Amino acid sequence: MSALGKYMQRQTVVNSLLCVGLDGTYEKIPPQFKTKKFPQFEFNKWIIDQTHEFAAAFKPQLAYYEARGDQGWHELKLTMEYLQSEHPDIFTIADAKRADIGSTNEAYAQTFFDDLGFDAMTLHPYLGKEALQPFLDRHDKVSIILCRTSNPGAGELQDLLVDGKPVWQVLAEKIRDDWNSNQNCMIVVGATYPDELAQLRSFMGEIPFLVPGIGAQGGDLPATLKGGLTANKDGLLIHSSRAIIFSPNPGEAAKNLRDEINRYR
Repeated sequence: MSALGKYMQRQTVVNSLLCVGLDGTYEKIPPQFKTKKFPQFEFNKWIIDQTHEFAAAFKPQLAYYEARGDQGWHELKLTMEYLQSEHPDIFTIADAKRADIGSTNEAYAQTFFDDLGFDAMTLHPYLGKEALQPFLDRHDKVSIILCRTSNPGAGELQDLLVDGKPVWQVLAEKIRDDWNSNQNCMIVVGATYPDELAQLRSFMGEIPFLVPGIGAQGGDLPATLKGGLTANKDGLLIHSSRAIIFSPNPGEAAKNLRDEINRYR
């Protein structure tokens, strides 16, 4: 089964469009975990144990692990080994946002797909298809390409017009018509821009969207679901991190968000 097929199966089995972000910065990890030999891993393990039954995907933000050097990389690897051992059916995303020339991307693909075993990773499109080809050629994995991002300054470049269309639309059409030839692409679309999200769904067919921006960034969940769901009431992977992992009860927070999403479906 391809990684995209794995994701589609998982969301059906657990009736969930929720992606839980494993974004535990060392400074914010609860004190009881900081006494452990591998604090980020132990915190992640606890979060996974609390939330896995409600999650379609888990997504570590790589910066929080890279910032801790060898220790952080090791704890990321321990986290992935735990997920692969205990929950191999859950879709995993490396939130790496990598972008480089093709030969360097070959090494990135090996690192994240082969060595660490992620099902998918986030990618910058600025260098074009030729540079992304090592990821796109991986039929078994998913390339999640930044398109209309959730940050307030996204429009500085993404709203620039090319032949009357904003850059985010030009990029999305290119992904739909060319880059997705192996049917292994997703796109990142922020919940903070629900109008653009609805426009994207209108011409992107069944291509799934990874949607950050719900929760701390203030994204509108009802508008996101109304505009972004496919005819099959799926096609969205709604990401939440801080509101779940730093909640007093992460399992309850994950269940509540999963259930809220499903009410609007």
